[in-house]
Amino acid sequence: MTDATRRHDIDALRFLVFTLLIFFHTALMYLEGSGFHMRSSYTTDLLNMPLVFLNRWRMELVFLISGVSCAMMTQTTRGTFLWRRVQRLLLPLLFGIAVIIPIQPYCEGVSNGLVEPGYGQFLLHYFGGYPWPAGAFAGWQYGFTWNHLWYLVYLLLYTVMLVLLQPVIDRVRPLFLRLRGAALLVLPAVPTLAATVLLKLRYPENHAVINDWYAHAIYFTLFLYGWWLGNDKSLWAELARLRWHTLWAGLAAFAVYMYFDKIYSENLLTWASIGSWPMRNLYMWLAICTILGWSHTLLNRPYRWLPWARQAVFPWYILHQSAIVLLAYWLVPLRLGPVTEPVLVLLGTLLICWLGTELIKRVNWLRPCFGLPALRRTEAGAPLVVAN
Repeated sequence: MTDATRRHDIDALRFLVFTLLIFFHTALMYLEGSGFHMRSSYTTDLLNMPLVFLNRWRMELVFLISGVSCAMMTQTTRGTFLWRRVQRLLLPLLFGIAVIIPIQPYCEGVSNGLVEPGYGQFLLHYFGGYPWPAGAFAGWQYGFTWNHLWYLVYLLLYTVMLVLLQPVIDRVRPLFLRLRGAALLVLPAVPTLAATVLLKLRYPENHAVINDWYAHAIYFTLFLYGWWLGNDKSLWAELARLRWHTLWAGLAAFAVYMYFDKIYSENLLTWASIGSWPMRNLYMWLAICTILGWSHTLLNRPYRWLPWARQAVFPWYILHQSAIVLLAYWLVPLRLGPVTEPVLVLLGTLLICWLGTELIKRVNWLRPCFGLPALRRTEAGAPLVVAN
């Protein structure tokens, strides 16, 4: 993809959405009742509504952007496309699970009082199939965890499914691309509503691939929407035209959804489900349409920071949660206060991600481990990035 054909709004949106994960995961430490890997002593229920506001569309948008990115790649045979995606995603996944992720279960287990301090000994047990005490850390049942890197696992799986089913998927694409006006703002929420009704209570989201049918139905559907949306200029123009409509309609849908959410737990089947589940899915899709429409209007230009952001997004994603957990492991016991502590965790995470990315970009063997193309040398000795 050349600079002339790049979709700058997609590049910018990808970086902004993945950066949002840093703020979101940091905030989870301070949400009362949160099941995040580390918990502060300064928790509050006031964060619930803002985090629900974000959480109903953030990962759905991530998978849609991933689908758009796949569609915008230089078209090759299906086999070549799949091989390139596996090359890009598999090594960062394996490297992340082996090197970056283990600090999270260690910090979580020690903080829970179920893992003995000593990181070296922990790693020997962690990679040696040691049976962990119940509840030691998220994933203790399996002996290891991929924590936030579940996204890469699912993206690899959906890419394989896309390649296998592409002839059928591409036949359905014209139906999606013909949507305009109210149909565009409502009909794509119907399949996700069906998944909610049929699967949500029976298969709660677990990020373990197996028996995660509700999550697969939602995320693969949004991944397909991104694939269909791709480079279709007319549909992007329609999203931009409707951006004010989707903004106000999305806020209204969220207000109605929160009304029902206050009445009942959405993990129970009650009369309020009849109002809550449709509003949940409608809000999700309207929020995504709003973000796509406004980003296409405001961000589709070659900002000077975009070349840096394109290289930073993958390393930031891989590093951020381990940085948050490690900083919390050090800072939470100090009880620095409800303002100082989260500010230090957040700023420290941003600094670690920035410094880590600057190091990764300069170490050639590290680059592919974080999803960046390796560098080769020209005859003159100057570095040249090999494009994927």
